[in-house]
Amino acid sequence: MTATFPSCDGIRRRDLLKIGAASTLGFSLSLPALLERQAAAAQSEASRDARPARDVSLLIIYLQGGMSTIDVFDLKPEAPPEFRGDFRPIDTTAPGLQICEHLPALARQGDKFSLLRSFTHNNSGHGSADHYMLTGYNPSAAFNPNLKPNNERPSHGSIMARKLGPRGAVPPYVSVVKMHNSAGSAYLGASAAPFVAEGDPNTPGFTVPDLLPPMTVDASRLNHRRALLDHVDRYRRRAALRANAAAKTVSAFQQKAFELMTSASTRTAFDISAERDSLRDEYGRHTLGQSCLLARRLIEAGTRCAMVTHNNWDTHTNNFHILKTVLLPQLNSGLGTLLRDLADRGLLETTLVVVMGEFGRTPRINPNAGRDHWGPANTLFLAGGGIAGGRVVGRTNEHGERPVADPNSPEDLAATIYHCLGINPEDEFHTPEGRPIKIVNNGRVINGLI
Repeated sequence: MTATFPSCDGIRRRDLLKIGAASTLGFSLSLPALLERQAAAAQSEASRDARPARDVSLLIIYLQGGMSTIDVFDLKPEAPPEFRGDFRPIDTTAPGLQICEHLPALARQGDKFSLLRSFTHNNSGHGSADHYMLTGYNPSAAFNPNLKPNNERPSHGSIMARKLGPRGAVPPYVSVVKMHNSAGSAYLGASAAPFVAEGDPNTPGFTVPDLLPPMTVDASRLNHRRALLDHVDRYRRRAALRANAAAKTVSAFQQKAFELMTSASTRTAFDISAERDSLRDEYGRHTLGQSCLLARRLIEAGTRCAMVTHNNWDTHTNNFHILKTVLLPQLNSGLGTLLRDLADRGLLETTLVVVMGEFGRTPRINPNAGRDHWGPANTLFLAGGGIAGGRVVGRTNEHGERPVADPNSPEDLAATIYHCLGINPEDEFHTPEGRPIKIVNNGRVINGLI
């Protein structure tokens, strides 16, 4: 089970994007229409940019609310008690790389990941900090800081979908569990919006609504419907004397939608019940663990970007109890097994894994045994896809308040992600008004991670 306490803003974030729709932009598309737009956008993008891209996927685990990284990835055991907290560091399999004692399974994968401890930004508010982390752009000064951004800029996954297009039948960009407010496509439109595998993969009988027929329904029923549609289309073509050439294109995308719904590869990717029970147990029978497993299945099937959003990391109260009893055991089994599983399948080298939240948490413990929002210091977790394993890049001061030198920003993270993906961060998109906007604005690759 997953805890259900809300974030400090008092809002339980709801899914904003249903299958085949980008509601934050006002789009409501059928599956064939979404496929058509994605293909057209990818073809248009390819004609503008012939630069070859590395065939690397992106798997984002977004710990919404803000992980207390000072208690997880950047512990300060020598600091005064009001800073250091209750937990102690343990060694990993990488020399000099230590993490929290409550992550033993992840510690056994220390040679596969690196920690960026010099990460910082000046935004400590939910929503605006989310947007900064998931797009690499700080929300504009004109934006009301008391409100959440509504996709002011496209997310990393949307940029991948636009620049690289789909691989085979599976959608290029999939959000697991829900659609995050700042994980949309903004001015890139519905063709770059994420496909939402909505619902909890830990639920018995989990299926993706509107994408797959229920697992108990034979796909032949859809094939019968496809045959009926073909019959109707033939009648329409005879009646129109084949005058409408565009109808042929529409029919092709209807066919593609049927293939997506009935293909063995797509059904297998979303059918998490096909995994052996022992591996599901290792990932953990909870939302985060099963979401990590579903994301791995999507990456393996050809999805370019899978984003897992996990709530309840906003630990203003009882930070240490909640981390120890709920959140860290789930992260330990889910993330620890994910890294090992990706490596065992030969996927880690071509899958960039990024674990992050919107900010870190205050170095000083508050009177409620919690920690509050803290943008100035935050540790990020990266693995695979061109990232070196077993490294610690940067450090914070003795109280974990801020990096001591060479700080790295969300712009730098974005530049590093696109570098690993083979996408030129200097490339530009154009808004509907024709305004050119770079993929990354003033970001630099974090070479210590590469």
